[in-house]
Amino acid sequence: MKKFILQPDQIRSLLPSKGFALATDRITVDGAPVGYMYRSAPMNNEDSGWRFFDGTESLEYMANNDNSGVYKVNTIANLDPAIIPYMHMAIGVRLERIPGTNKFCEVVD
Repeated sequence: MKKFILQPDQIRSLLPSKGFALATDRITVDGAPVGYMYRSAPMNNEDSGWRFFDGTESLEYMANNDNSGVYKVNTIANLDPAIIPYMHMAIGVRLERIPGTNKFCEVVD
């Protein structure tokens, strides 16, 4: 059983109606800030397309489905409010945190 950083009664309405997203346990259980996020095409009507990582997850870590989960985008915003200004961005965007700040920059190939 996972022990989450925030309990349901601690979650405020910061981004209502934004749908669901995938996030790793590094964020939801360990409390690490979001270091990398991207938005893919939604898998269904409730999926926002957002995927959140702290940025240190290994391939082995990511291969274990028990190390991530599906959460309301609002829940991730409560864990790391720095993501809020970027939630309007289009499908295909990839962002990484600028070290030492609460700002993200776009990742380009």
